[in-house]
Amino acid sequence: TAIKAGLMSGGYYKRIEVGGVTISNDKPFVLISGPCQIESEDHSLFIAKKLAEICSKLNIPFIFKASYDKANRTSVSGQRGVGLEKGLEILAKIKADVGCPVLTDVHEREQCKLVSKVVDLIQIPAFLCRQTDLILEAGKTGKIINIKKGQFLAPWDMGNIVEKLASVGNDNVLLTERGTSFGYNTLVCDMRSLTRMADTGCPIVFDATHSVQQPGALGAASGGERSFVPVLARAAIAVGVASLFVETHDDPDNAPSDGPNMLRLDDMKKVLIQLKKIDELTKADLYGTS
Repeated sequence: TAIKAGLMSGGYYKRIEVGGVTISNDKPFVLISGPCQIESEDHSLFIAKKLAEICSKLNIPFIFKASYDKANRTSVSGQRGVGLEKGLEILAKIKADVGCPVLTDVHEREQCKLVSKVVDLIQIPAFLCRQTDLILEAGKTGKIINIKKGQFLAPWDMGNIVEKLASVGNDNVLLTERGTSFGYNTLVCDMRSLTRMADTGCPIVFDATHSVQQPGALGAASGGERSFVPVLARAAIAVGVASLFVETHDDPDNAPSDGPNMLRLDDMKKVLIQLKKIDELTKADLYGTS
């Protein structure tokens, strides 16, 4: 397929199907969204249903994301979530009741098989993206694997991680950009990395939430500037990506983790309307589609 330029300048792009959702660099962007961590069944269902309603009206494919355990905390006092067993029960409930694919992250090899029985996509956190045994175990489940690029990695280094998954027969891989360490307590985003990582042939995700994070900036917790989430999301959509990762919460200022980075749930519709318009223009120009 010949295209003008942009994310997949080589003309090759992989399409991954999950639960009626197509994830591909040349297709309309997929929203991956939900609260940072699972706080309760009622709260997670509330957010999932609200997001599904918004996305249905805007015709935006939707995957729900939330973590049962936030293991990579700044401080030992940080709230981590409801735990593996309860978290998987809630994710299964959301999948059944809302009817959307679900995604969560793993931190240890032993979690992979258990998590794969419930979720559609398994995520490897950025801090753990070079943990070979964890990646191989996740790959062996046969699930779609979303690998977040470490804050310490160059985008071209992600090809080695894709090869690790290929070694266990799993090529259903998404690669996520979430910012790069810049001095202390700061991240910056190099939008060139979206194109660089796309050279692997994988669908590319941009994490607009964690890209505005200020790791450890609050002393015992991470800070962030949520006002820049829509700014970076618009920039990534203008480059052309398969998916946007945007965490959201009805009361982010009082959320147990990553509150400063999450968009307010009430603001999601307005932001998504803007992003959908840019995405349609970008994909029509690059691929002749929308």
